[in-house]
Amino acid sequence: MPSHFLANPSLAPSSDRASSDLPLGDSMAAAAASSSSSSSSSPSRYPEIWNYLWIPLLISFSKELALAKAQPGILLPGQLENEAAAAAAAASGGVVPSCPAADPKLNFRPVIGILSHPGDGASGRLNNASNASYIAASYVKFVESAGARVIPLIYNEPREVLLEKLNMVNGVLFTGGWAKTGLYYETVEAIFKKVLAKNDAGDHFPLYAICLGFELLTMIVSKDKSILEEFNAADQASTLQFMRNTNIEGTVFQRFPPDLLKKLSTDCLVMQNHHYGISPERLIRSTDLTNFFKVLTTSMDGDNKVYVSTVQAHSYPVTAFQWHPEKNAFEWGLSMIPHSDDAIQVTQHVANFFVSEARKSTNRASARKVLDNLIYNYSPTYCGKAGKGYDEVYIFT
Repeated sequence: MPSHFLANPSLAPSSDRASSDLPLGDSMAAAAASSSSSSSSSPSRYPEIWNYLWIPLLISFSKELALAKAQPGILLPGQLENEAAAAAAAASGGVVPSCPAADPKLNFRPVIGILSHPGDGASGRLNNASNASYIAASYVKFVESAGARVIPLIYNEPREVLLEKLNMVNGVLFTGGWAKTGLYYETVEAIFKKVLAKNDAGDHFPLYAICLGFELLTMIVSKDKSILEEFNAADQASTLQFMRNTNIEGTVFQRFPPDLLKKLSTDCLVMQNHHYGISPERLIRSTDLTNFFKVLTTSMDGDNKVYVSTVQAHSYPVTAFQWHPEKNAFEWGLSMIPHSDDAIQVTQHVANFFVSEARKSTNRASARKVLDNLIYNYSPTYCGKAGKGYDEVYIFT
């Protein structure tokens, strides 16, 4: 090896200087021989081959260490640009830009009205009063998880009180249940017509109708109380099959990541719990239904019968689900509710879309009236120990 790799070639042993003029192979052999003879006389002496290696290795290590010290900390995307902007602003005596102003057209304090359902949600175990009604807490949590508050719309309170509450909210949710006749049906129909009227008057006022809510809207829009069919879909997780050539832009599915959209069709990520519904064939035969709704998805029951599982209105912010988007994250009583990471994402995306639509509502109610009517004025009752049905309910009498 050339002598300039040594720290001071003149101090190298004479045998090393002699071997430096040899070819590499001979030089190493000579060094090895020298090392062998030297080691016999001085066991503590390192093999002389290291005279050629330790200094280059030390120099290389020093360079690597200096390079590592010079590296900046890990920066997240956009930090370099932000730091450059901050430095430029400071250099010019300016002020670093603050957060952009919120869109004045949007309501960032939205309130959703949830309609109560007859009974106590626990087959009379909690309250068997004839005028009792309830809202499962999962619907409240569902709405709150997306950034809205809730006002309960108690189905059997005086109509003028109910309509006054409708003027305090920015959207309505119809829950699951069993009631399809009498005062409850009439109340759902009246609120539905009010929702359409609000939208026709220029207020973007969304409606979500879940399970029973889906079935009631089907009956109301078709003007046919016998239009529903029986299906075997109680306590069942299922897929969602999208209609061919469906455009999801502007629908509840528009913000779903592509991989999650694909999994909706292959994995059982949604919860079904119903005995009634409507087949695609029967829906198509109803001109009223096809003029009002477009079918987004279908699902299959336990007997391999296909039913419509998601619809959206053509001209209104009205979406109806035969399935239960709220259960994945907030109910534990039924054995087949999916609780996977993907299933929870489904719940969150559906809730987010609803509340994002409610933020577009132009309605701005008195803060005091809203506070006086929020569901925070009530306490939920835990009923999950029965191991079936709902975990918590709000009961109104």
